[in-house]
Amino acid sequence: MTSKTNNSRIIFGLKIKQLRKEKKLSFAELSKKSGLSVSYLNEIEKGKKYPKAGKIKDLATALEANLEELTSSELSRELAPVNELLQSNFLNELPLDLFGIELNKVVEIIASAPIRVGAFISTLVELSKNYALAEENFYHGAMRAYQELHYNFFEHIELQVVTFLKKHQLTDTYVISKDKLAAILEKDYKYTIAKDGLADYPDLKSIRSVFDPKKKKLLLNTTLSEIETTFQYAKELGFQSLKIKERAMTSSILRVSNFEKVLNHFQASYFAAALLINQQLFIKELRAFFEKEKWDGEAFLRLMRKFNASPAMLYLRLTNVIPQFFGIKKLFFLRFVHEPKKNRFTMNKELHLHHKHHPHQNGLREHYCRRWLSLSLLKDLNEIQQAGKYVGTIVGAQRSHYFDTEDEYLCLTLARPGYPNPDQNISVTLGLLIDDNLRENIKFLDDPNIIRKEVNKTCERCPIINCEERAVSAAVVKRKEKFRKIQESLKEILE
Repeated sequence: MTSKTNNSRIIFGLKIKQLRKEKKLSFAELSKKSGLSVSYLNEIEKGKKYPKAGKIKDLATALEANLEELTSSELSRELAPVNELLQSNFLNELPLDLFGIELNKVVEIIASAPIRVGAFISTLVELSKNYALAEENFYHGAMRAYQELHYNFFEHIELQVVTFLKKHQLTDTYVISKDKLAAILEKDYKYTIAKDGLADYPDLKSIRSVFDPKKKKLLLNTTLSEIETTFQYAKELGFQSLKIKERAMTSSILRVSNFEKVLNHFQASYFAAALLINQQLFIKELRAFFEKEKWDGEAFLRLMRKFNASPAMLYLRLTNVIPQFFGIKKLFFLRFVHEPKKNRFTMNKELHLHHKHHPHQNGLREHYCRRWLSLSLLKDLNEIQQAGKYVGTIVGAQRSHYFDTEDEYLCLTLARPGYPNPDQNISVTLGLLIDDNLRENIKFLDDPNIIRKEVNKTCERCPIINCEERAVSAAVVKRKEKFRKIQESLKEILE
């Protein structure tokens, strides 16, 4: 019984602490009764140590406890929620080490107030069930928190990209062709690339690529654009250059089984974006763009095209570079999907640096404020499509003042038709909190041609009167107002 898992040590430590408290024994008193040192008993209760059989017998005798009950994996009824958490392996799956948190520290919190922690855990579990939160939501949430903690800039990946560029003499290249990347995959990593590899699999039409590790064969979707194909090659080079083994074999993770896989796919995507949008060249171009006295949407689109990037790639790189090299750290990124037939807008990606900004996912099935450029530009795109006109990517800028606060953001948004679903449109938005630092960096900030709007979270929570963009009534506001009036009437009666 010398080798035990973390869970076994935690359970045993909780039992010892509970029994010691019930017997009203101090560490010193239990030490005298059991013959074990105070420091060793402390480590046992914290889940750091699991004693040998002889010492367990000494503890059982000192605590007047049943030896079998003491060594079983069962916890008492009041500790059942904690036991459920431990048995689910949730603690071991959390990427605590990435945030500088030791598992033993979490154990200490559990051990200090197990009943309260247990109730809290039960509440979280029930909430997750009620709101249909899957395990993957926790992993993606942890990944987002990890990005935010590092301001979405990872030096080790950037350095790996620099090494790659030097090796292949690509340091001053704005656009790296897909053929060049394919050749590197084939020559250096012995890949076989099937450009129409998924043509015979109609059920995989939404998948961009599949990698067969046994044959080192990359099967591509024939409908991929040149930019999308290039990114798939760059991402595969990311997996190989970073020596990543734990990965999904599809271009995106279909089913999340562990955090490591989520982290690895993010790192490969980060490598790909950094490879295709050269850091030094991008900083130079971005600085020149920010120096413009007037907002120039076409110049913003040209910046994207200069690196042959997609909107998603461009915005990923913006969130890497702007905080690190321009000192603009108070920003957010949002990705919205619009389904015109259902007139439904869904936020499916977000990133908040420095602190949580507006808006963020604050309510399920609520209607996000249509005044945000993220949504209004999608509406414009749909109207152009309904008029029968072909349109690619459209661009817009807006100064969004958040209702009833001092917060105002410069929002830069791109909207485009969705892929692979033609019934969807996509928008990506970079929101920069307006402060003195932003004014120093972006010269066109006060351009009068940039539309200014007062915005809010969702229609349900918005008290703005006579809003032409409102999708539904302010149900939450009305409920609060009704409750306030009830309270006032009751106060009048009782006083």
